[in-house]
Amino acid sequence: MSEVLGSLWWLLVTLGLLVTFHEYGHFVVARRCGVKVLKFSIGFGPALWSRCDRHGTQFVIAAIPLGGYVKMLDEREIEGVVGPESLKGAHNRQPVLNRMAISAAGPAFNLIFTMAAFWLMFVIGKPDYLPVIGHVDHLAASAGFQSGDRITAVDGVPVATWSEAGFAILQGGMEHRDLDVSVVDATSTPRHRELALSTLSTLNEDANIYREIGLEPRHWATAPVIGAVGKDSAAEHAGLRVEDRILSIQGDAIADWRDVPEMIRKHAGPDQALTLTIRRGDGEQTLMVTPTRNPRASAQNSAEPVWLLGIGPKPADAHYDALLRYNPLAAVPMALDETWLQTRTTLVWLGHMLNGSASTKNISGIITIAQVANKSAQHGVAWFLNFLALISLSLAILNLLPIPILDGGHLLYYLIELIKGSPVSERAQIAGQYVGLTLLMALMGLAFYNDILRIMS
Repeated sequence: MSEVLGSLWWLLVTLGLLVTFHEYGHFVVARRCGVKVLKFSIGFGPALWSRCDRHGTQFVIAAIPLGGYVKMLDEREIEGVVGPESLKGAHNRQPVLNRMAISAAGPAFNLIFTMAAFWLMFVIGKPDYLPVIGHVDHLAASAGFQSGDRITAVDGVPVATWSEAGFAILQGGMEHRDLDVSVVDATSTPRHRELALSTLSTLNEDANIYREIGLEPRHWATAPVIGAVGKDSAAEHAGLRVEDRILSIQGDAIADWRDVPEMIRKHAGPDQALTLTIRRGDGEQTLMVTPTRNPRASAQNSAEPVWLLGIGPKPADAHYDALLRYNPLAAVPMALDETWLQTRTTLVWLGHMLNGSASTKNISGIITIAQVANKSAQHGVAWFLNFLALISLSLAILNLLPIPILDGGHLLYYLIELIKGSPVSERAQIAGQYVGLTLLMALMGLAFYNDILRIMS
């Protein structure tokens, strides 16, 4: 299956599961409160499939799978004369606490789904990588981290995988909070490193935070083996081939692929041929390659010329060397802890977004969600469950924001009604819907714009 079709398929699976569970929360609580449910729809637009149950509820799978809704009886939308018996099931005639429970049920069910998905992930076991450090640079190098250090705890909290360690460090970076990182170095000696994350620049994207910290895991390392040679490139003219391993450039040893562009930048110049020592098969060869200047960088008036050989790395084939697994009983508190940790992190991130200390480039849209859904599914069931849990939690938090047309907006209206003793006026509700729709469309537009920028870059 191609990446595009795979992404589309797993996006549909993700939205289908999470939207159904969210709307089922509204549906089941509405039924419990005695509200007549007219329609339960997964998706919008023309119906692809439909049926009615004995209660008169129409269940629909619609053509546009970007959401869903539960339509309940509301006397304000009824035309003609309806008897008092029929109006007993009207949503607007329910006590305000019942209406609050119905609105909160969708996000609550998303939260339940999150905890269940994390629990199942822990029971199945999520394959991962050991928290062993590979390349060290920038802030991490200043803190004394070295290649081969194995992270054992972050701020006193034990970590067993790189996902746990990396997430804890990223969280500290987002909060600009100094971290005490416990490691065991390459000689098996326990040590403490102090990461001064309070010195990080603000308005950073997640990727930039990692880059500025300068910590990369061991499994990111890429061997200096050529995986692609550009047609009519300097490398092709010099005789370089796929599977050649670069040993040195101008006498400087090459241990990792990241050394290749650094050495080219160091030694390249106009009409300057570089001496490359390579291993081909069982023997070593020396080739002379004259890099070409990147025309795109020249067009952009780059202060420093960018020189190219026209080669690419062979994709890394890292293998998992850790497994995060618990028995069904032990997995319960772990799932609760993970849900709380992710909730807290999301709320902190939202706070930084609101006060302007976090970049809006971190907001991802439907394209990124589809791509991550596909990649997580390819990594196995446990990783896909982890992805579903995070998206479900995000949906719960997003829907609880006090924005009209979202569940949080309805809860805000009902809270005002509780305080003032009467419902918010219809005029105010309509105005709020326009405001909410504008805000939501702006957020979706920003997310889509960020997705396009990521693809372009």
